Amino acid sequence: MDWTLAQRAHKMNPSVIREILKVTERPGIISFAGGLPSPKTFPVEVFAEACAKVLRDDGRAALQYAASEGLGALREQVAEMLPWAVDPAHVLITTGSQQGLDLVGKVLIDPGSRVLVETPTYLGALQAFAPMEPSVVEVASDDEGPLLQDLHHTLGMADDPADAPQAPERRRLLQLDLDPAKDFPRFMYVLPNFQNPTGRTMSEARRAALSAETRRLGLPMVEDNPYGDLWFDTPPPAPLTARHPEGCVYLGSFSKVLAPGLRLGFLVAPPALYPKLLQAKQAADLHTPSFNQRVVAEVLKNGFLDRHVPSIRALYRAQRDAMLQALDQEMQGLGVTWNRPDGGMFLWARLPEGMNAIELLPHAVDKGVAFVPGAAFYADHADPRTLRLSFVTASTGQMHTGVAALAQAVREQLQRR
Repeated sequence: MDWTLAQRAHKMNPSVIREILKVTERPGIISFAGGLPSPKTFPVEVFAEACAKVLRDDGRAALQYAASEGLGALREQVAEMLPWAVDPAHVLITTGSQQGLDLVGKVLIDPGSRVLVETPTYLGALQAFAPMEPSVVEVASDDEGPLLQDLHHTLGMADDPADAPQAPERRRLLQLDLDPAKDFPRFMYVLPNFQNPTGRTMSEARRAALSAETRRLGLPMVEDNPYGDLWFDTPPPAPLTARHPEGCVYLGSFSKVLAPGLRLGFLVAPPALYPKLLQAKQAADLHTPSFNQRVVAEVLKNGFLDRHVPSIRALYRAQRDAMLQALDQEMQGLGVTWNRPDGGMFLWARLPEGMNAIELLPHAVDKGVAFVPGAAFYADHADPRTLRLSFVTASTGQMHTGVAALAQAVREQLQRR
């Protein structure tokens, strides 16, 4: 039988990362590819006790259908965790934060709607938004985050840098063929903390400027923060949402601080938007598994995360240091550059001029190491020389072996040129 696909289905593509992860299942492959938390961090015993208690005390309710908004106790715990005043009524429990992206896309995007993203950005967000058929527009970014000058250019605006902060009314629209009602972006999507894929953190100065400017322009923000608790030395600056709750949707996750197999996340939305996100949630899956919610609510009691997360930070910091040390040792003289993230799970590297990370990947795999080419994380104008390296799943011993293999693959590719 011939099935006729919806037009939106043609815009769906397989995850490059998921395809690469299939390669890493081969025996002997050291993977720097997946964004998988280290299983060493999963509090298995604590969950075993919590599961037993939930089933013993309220098992029938835990196994029953539940409210679409989420378990009241868990919504209250989420509100208390966040660094600004949050009403639990504005918290929606989602089936992973990835579902939050899907709900935002369904509620806010029409075919052709403009959506702004950082350069590069999270591949999973691009995939979540794609079925709604948006026009995704990149905003140029540096090590501190999105560049306001390019944001103005993207919006078809010009200003005099000398007086724009004092006289925003002097900004003028460029004579572009834009319909403000149609072409003004529906929202801007950002990951301020230890971004996937680059590991960068948006500076306080950039956050303050971006928040003030998007508020002035009336540009909504979608702030994704799955990695914010994974800082190594200093907590990141205050969230963008804390600066303007009415203009932001905030996404969070328990995957990185507890376990991804729970598929448990949350979003915080302003009252004007929350009801529609809730309706989209109801249509998608009725509610997030009630048993999982009750187990996590039990685990979170008595400040468990305050005791548990520091051990994750310590492990990931040691892993990052091992990868940086290996890169410093093995990549000397090869022209490869990389950043030094202050938290999270990833670092971002760039190959020498003329090289291509996608072409390098099979040679690296032949030598027993895998990574993710950076081109997958661009909405447009991909940099073929970039690659993402995860430092949280390989052991310190594997780190040096894997980086040495990657360096050898680079060296051989350079010799072939």
